[in-house]
Amino acid sequence: MLHQTSMFFPKKVNLMLDDIPEVEYLHKGNTACAGCGAMLALRYILKASGPNTIIVNPACCSTVCQGTYPKTAYGVPVLNIAFAAAAAAADGMASARRNKGKNIIVFAGDGGTVDIGIQALSGAIERNANILYVCYDNEAYANTGMQKSGSTPYGAITTTTPTGRKDSKKDIDLIIMAHRPAYMASASAGYPKDLYDKVKKALSIEGTKFIHVLCPCPPGWRYSTEKTVELGKLAVKCGMWFLYEYENGRLTLNAPTKAALKRPAPLEDYVKPQGRFKGVDVERLRQEVNRSVERVKDLAMMDMVEKVKEAS
Repeated sequence: MLHQTSMFFPKKVNLMLDDIPEVEYLHKGNTACAGCGAMLALRYILKASGPNTIIVNPACCSTVCQGTYPKTAYGVPVLNIAFAAAAAAADGMASARRNKGKNIIVFAGDGGTVDIGIQALSGAIERNANILYVCYDNEAYANTGMQKSGSTPYGAITTTTPTGRKDSKKDIDLIIMAHRPAYMASASAGYPKDLYDKVKKALSIEGTKFIHVLCPCPPGWRYSTEKTVELGKLAVKCGMWFLYEYENGRLTLNAPTKAALKRPAPLEDYVKPQGRFKGVDVERLRQEVNRSVERVKDLAMMDMVEKVKEAS
């Protein structure tokens, strides 16, 4: 169902800190859990995209958080669509003449991206659909009770891995990178200005854009609700998550990740506050992190080599 809530958009846009608009397109009183990282991310995504936006929602937490028509929490139109069809539906909407000039944004969870929706996303990138696809990643099927997804990290307890995941997570970023989208970036709800800037940049580019956002989840990760931003930052600082952009075949590391690669925070600082990591083999998890760090370093080094070649 496509529905719209009405709201007043001021002619003069007042700004928050860091030149972010004060106007809100995600309203108070929505049904999100306290401390929801996904809604924090969506708040800044909508500030970046503005009122000329249509959100495409597959089945996910966000479908529930928007509430029921006519008093939905989103100040822009929303199309709720089947789990596997979000990217295809968004492509069709972006291709419609009446939607020319609109920002068509898929806002999908990791289950609907890394697993169930990956085929439609792959096809959309191949067609270079003029959409922005945002995967908000809380590393499990949170809406249906925290079952393991392809994005669940090693050692994390879910309802389908009650003793912790025993294998490695799927690296969706490398999969998407292999498609060579027009623009790709990673972000974290702990760094909202970085996310805001990346959304603004993505929407200025023609073609398929993909942004992968880490969104801590208090009930699923089992931590105190006020720690969402702290954990969103710690994930980056300890190397469990990276901030980068991938454009024209080149990967550029962002400042927080560059700093983390030089002097990472202790992995224990990130793991300890989360009940989902109770009993985890920290040394095995550290090995997973180190492998990911080496992959990212290799990709960044390849970019540096290409720049040197061009300069010479």
